[in-house]
Amino acid sequence: MPAYKTPGVYVEEISVFPPSVAEVETAIPAFVGYTEKAARSTANDLILKPTRISSMTEFEQYYGDCAFDEISLSIAASGDGFVTSSFTPPDPSYLLWYAMKMFFDNGGGKCYVVSVGLYQSPAVIDNSGDDSDDVTVNAGLLDGINAVQNEDEPTLLVVPEAVKLNAAEYQALVQAMLAQCNTLQDRFAIFDIHQGGTKLDPAGLTTNRGYFGSNHLKYGASYYPFIKTSMAHKAKADLTNVKVTVGADPETTLNTLETSQTAAFNFAKNKIKEAYVALPPSSSVAGVYATTDRNRGVWKSPANISLANVIEPAVKIDTPYQDGLNVDAGTGKSINAIRAFMGKGTLVWGARTLAGNDNEWRYVAVRRFFNTVEESVKKSTDWAVFEPNDANTWVKVRGMIESYLNQKWREGALAGAKPEDAYFVRCGLGVTMNAQDILEGRMNVEIGMAVVRPAEFIVLKFSHKLQNS
Repeated sequence: MPAYKTPGVYVEEISVFPPSVAEVETAIPAFVGYTEKAARSTANDLILKPTRISSMTEFEQYYGDCAFDEISLSIAASGDGFVTSSFTPPDPSYLLWYAMKMFFDNGGGKCYVVSVGLYQSPAVIDNSGDDSDDVTVNAGLLDGINAVQNEDEPTLLVVPEAVKLNAAEYQALVQAMLAQCNTLQDRFAIFDIHQGGTKLDPAGLTTNRGYFGSNHLKYGASYYPFIKTSMAHKAKADLTNVKVTVGADPETTLNTLETSQTAAFNFAKNKIKEAYVALPPSSSVAGVYATTDRNRGVWKSPANISLANVIEPAVKIDTPYQDGLNVDAGTGKSINAIRAFMGKGTLVWGARTLAGNDNEWRYVAVRRFFNTVEESVKKSTDWAVFEPNDANTWVKVRGMIESYLNQKWREGALAGAKPEDAYFVRCGLGVTMNAQDILEGRMNVEIGMAVVRPAEFIVLKFSHKLQNS
């Protein structure tokens, strides 16, 4: 109490409300990859510098457009028009621009981007199915992951271009991502399956599971297969990246054809709009995570949700095939399926982490909810550092956390008919601490939560009922 010396009226404000837990944001991905440019004020000043953006317009402002791959097609005259002789859409040399587009199309919002370098020709990470000529050191992608480690806000790690690496480099990268998630305990990794654009046999699936190793599997989830998007490969404004052969004529660029053969030009220009881009699904799934967190909560599994801007999966998966993805007795590593259903579109049809046989951390929603609560409570208890380690502080801390968990229970994140069935918070001498703990300046708080889990298997049992009347 202040010492008053002058007669008068004084006002003292008394704090009666306890401290509260402010929940951290839950779906802020950090995307790592190559870009056309990386400049905010000077050239390349954003290389390996994690930058927060919130729209595709902002991405293009700082990082530019996609890499314009060469599109080639052959057409021939047929009656009054033309037919396609050959047309194979190109494999995108760089994926980040397309991945960002899919993220925002699927409901993504705030995110971080780490450019690890600019486009090159030939592409530095295009292995073209051959491991022998690939670059080393993960083509810079590992440097991007390391740069994200110093950022506190990201909660998801996404590297779409990881699938362009050879097997050894892909393995090193995904294990580094899992290790970072385990070290920081505030983020979760979304993975694409290597060679996920093809139908993988059991041996191929086993090989892919082996890439993830055996450590920190609860901090990541993988998705298969790639998806065929409704985005077409982009043509340059001057159309010079589109090469066309008309009948027996020599190959020419589409812009040249425009001035010489108008009918052929119009046919070819319309045809290239059908050159749909196939992409790994991780960025789209990150958008689904963001949408689910925003509409329901981080405790809701990001599954049974249709993907926007998607025509179909690159590989059609049926139930017997998914049996071998979702549950694997040998390694325990689950792979979440992307499946097409009649009348429903292309759905995320899996909700497991890589630790698919772990009873504690089997589900993505459970792991991410714990991440959220742990980080939120950790940041909200900073005020208690250096406070007296006595009952007054213990009550405040316990009450603050209980109030937060009670709100989560009311929202449906915790299971239980009563709050005491849904969670507990313990803190006190003789409960979580002894006299030695207090002498050494430690205040131990124990928190338990009964997190809701998804109804992954719904079994309907039918039987005949005998006539009674």
